[in-house]
Amino acid sequence: MSAVQNVLVIGAGAAGTATAILLAEAGVRVDVVEAKPDVVALGSGITLQGNALRVLRRLGVWDRVNAHGYAYDTLGLRAPDAEGTLLVELTELRTGGEDLPATLGMPRPELARILVERAAAAGAGVRFGTVPVALEQEEHGVGVEFSDGTTGRYDLVVGADGIHSWTRRAIGIEVEPRPTGMGIWRLFADRPNSITRTDLFYGGPCYIAGYCPTGADTLYAYLVEGGHDRSEMTPAQQLSTMRELAADYHGPWDEVRESMTDPERINYTKFETHVIDGRWDRGRVVVIGDAAHSCPPTLAQGCAQALEDATVLAELLLAHRELSDALWDEFTGRRLPRVTDVVESSVRLGRWLLDGEQGDISGLMTRIAHVLAEPA
Repeated sequence: MSAVQNVLVIGAGAAGTATAILLAEAGVRVDVVEAKPDVVALGSGITLQGNALRVLRRLGVWDRVNAHGYAYDTLGLRAPDAEGTLLVELTELRTGGEDLPATLGMPRPELARILVERAAAAGAGVRFGTVPVALEQEEHGVGVEFSDGTTGRYDLVVGADGIHSWTRRAIGIEVEPRPTGMGIWRLFADRPNSITRTDLFYGGPCYIAGYCPTGADTLYAYLVEGGHDRSEMTPAQQLSTMRELAADYHGPWDEVRESMTDPERINYTKFETHVIDGRWDRGRVVVIGDAAHSCPPTLAQGCAQALEDATVLAELLLAHRELSDALWDEFTGRRLPRVTDVVESSVRLGRWLLDGEQGDISGLMTRIAHVLAEPA
C-alpha cells in the first residue's frame, strides 16, 4: 500500500499535472484545483531540454508533445553585429537520452492543454476557477475549504501553485522570490524558414537576444534587458519598445522583427529567484515546482525541474508505506542539491552579464547538461 490514498494537488501547471498523472495511474484518488478559469498559460513559447522530454515520455505525452513542437539538437551563438554573424554552432548533449532530441520548443498553452487532458484521462478530477481558502492539518489528514464553498479531506496536499504560492505561505514557509535585476520581453511570431534552432546573441542593447522555434510555422523570440518597471506601458508602447531593442540584432532577427506588428503577442516579465533551503514539507503538505524554487530562464530549466520534482515525489509516495521523516528526507536529498545547483547556475549566468564579467558561459552550460543527463 502506498503512503497516500487520496491527494489534493493545488495548481494545474507542469508540476501539478505530472504529479496527478503518476499518482492517478497508480490508483490514488487525486483532485486538482486551478485558479485560472481554463487551460491557459501566460507567455508565448517554452523551451524544453532533454531531461524534461524524458519525464514527458514517462507521462505518456511525448508523441503529442513532439507532434505539436519543434525539435533540434544544436545551439548557435551569434554576434550582435550588422550581419548577425554566426560565431559557433554547438551540438547539444541529449540530456534525456540518445533516443530523444536535445531540445524541443512548443507553445506553452499547448503543453498545458496536453498535460491537463492527460491528467483527466488518468482519472484525476480537475476543477478550474477554484482555489483553497483554508487548510487544517490533523494527525491523519488535511481538511481543505475551497473558494466555491466545498470542502475536502486528504492524506496529502501538494502545493504546485507557482512562484507566488498561496500554499507556501499557508504552511508558514517564509521564503519569497527576489528580483535578479533582469527582465525579459517575449514575442510569439511566425517562424521564418531560416530559423531551425535556438540562436543566442550576447551583448548589444540587451544582455541576451534569442529565439526558439515552437512548431512548423511558429517561434517565440526574446530579449533580456535590465529589470525595468514596464507595468505602466500600453500594449502599443510595449511593441514600440521591443522593436527598438531588437533593431540592432540582425541575421535571422531581421525577419523576426518584420513580424513584430501585434502588441497582443508580446509580454514582459521580471526575473525572480528563490529556493527553499531545507525540507519542502510541513506535516501533510508539501510544495514543489515554482512554489519551492524558481530561477531565471537562462538555462531553460524551470519546467524541467518542476517535472522532475513531480516524478521523484510520486515515486516515493508510491514506494513508501507511510508519510514519514524517512520519505521526506529522501525527497529532500534527491531534489534539493540538484535544484539548488540549477538555480544558482542560472542566476550566476545572469550575474556575469549584469556585472560585465567574462564568465565561462559555455562551460557552465556544459557542466549543467552533464548533471541533468543523470535521471533525477
